[in-house]
Amino acid sequence: MKVGILTGGGDVPGLNPCIKAATLRALEEGHEVVGIRRGWAGLLETDLDDPDSITRNITPLDAGSVRTIDRSGGTVLHTSRTNPAKVRPTDEPAFLKLGRESDDPRDHTPHVLDVIGKLGINALIPIGGDDTLSFALRLHAEGVPVVAIPKTMDNDVHGTDYCIGFSTAVTRTVNFVHQLRTSAGSHERLAVVEVFGRYSGETSLVSAYLAGVDRAVISEVPFDIERLAALLLEDKGKNPSNYAMMTISEGATLVGGEMVMGDKEDAYGHRKLGGIGQVTGEMLHSITGDGIINQHLGYLMRSGSPDSLDLMVAINYAVMAADLVAAGEYGRLVALRNGNYVNLPIDVVREGVKRVDVPALYDSEAYRPKIRHVDGKPMFLY
Repeated sequence: MKVGILTGGGDVPGLNPCIKAATLRALEEGHEVVGIRRGWAGLLETDLDDPDSITRNITPLDAGSVRTIDRSGGTVLHTSRTNPAKVRPTDEPAFLKLGRESDDPRDHTPHVLDVIGKLGINALIPIGGDDTLSFALRLHAEGVPVVAIPKTMDNDVHGTDYCIGFSTAVTRTVNFVHQLRTSAGSHERLAVVEVFGRYSGETSLVSAYLAGVDRAVISEVPFDIERLAALLLEDKGKNPSNYAMMTISEGATLVGGEMVMGDKEDAYGHRKLGGIGQVTGEMLHSITGDGIINQHLGYLMRSGSPDSLDLMVAINYAVMAADLVAAGEYGRLVALRNGNYVNLPIDVVREGVKRVDVPALYDSEAYRPKIRHVDGKPMFLY
């Protein structure tokens, strides 16, 4: 059997160890393994009539080629946010432009299915977040054998308590917050730390909880800037070093406002986020007159090597996925639930949304974690 592995969406620490572990486990079972480069783009951009195109997009994986990849972050297979079911003219490979009569996005799933079939790929292991897995679900519906692995720093794939990348993102945020304390205290300022989180504020919430940050703004709860300013000034006044800090999700919104984002949409209809921290900092300065430190952590959260938890989960998810493929159990999502490794129907990713449980975990008036009791809660307080 030939097994294809790909990584899609944003990179996170743990992808290379996941690729390596899945490859080695599949090889142990006697299967051939290939890597599909740049996520779903690798299949979309493969021209079956051009051998060089196949070589550019499909690469053999063996014990030698993956031997040292787990020692670095990112993904050796590269990644993209390509959605073959919705391809704009500007993203369409030249060989697929024939017959185009409009500028509307086109569905090239039939081409992807043709590539999978003619390359003899018998099963796919896509590693990705909500968007990447949505196309995996489409291929599953088309009859392609798929076993999916969830990854995203936002930890918001529905069906699993944990996605690869979340622990390292939180660990990095906590470390950076503590480092920023020296500058915030030295200059007696308010520090605004923006972190990833489009619709889920779990990264902001958990990072603030672990780092002892004064206030945390999350995607799920619009915030009042006047109230936030008053709370931060109160925090600053109570701090002997005369500073205060807050985290804020990139998808956070002011009461009555909208997300701060750019104009251009990706293939999944998402516009690039980023800037709410800067906007909030400027408004806080206008209200309080205090100096502001604005820090957008951005790609620092997703760069470099994984921490030990992400390393463990990435490897275990990979072994589980390869074992499911070997057993012929397809249409599955590997997951963690209540501290246990499980596998679920891949359809679960579309059965709901995963968000912070605001009543249980967040004080919407005080803009801070409200975690009174952890007995009986899952490890990540979801």
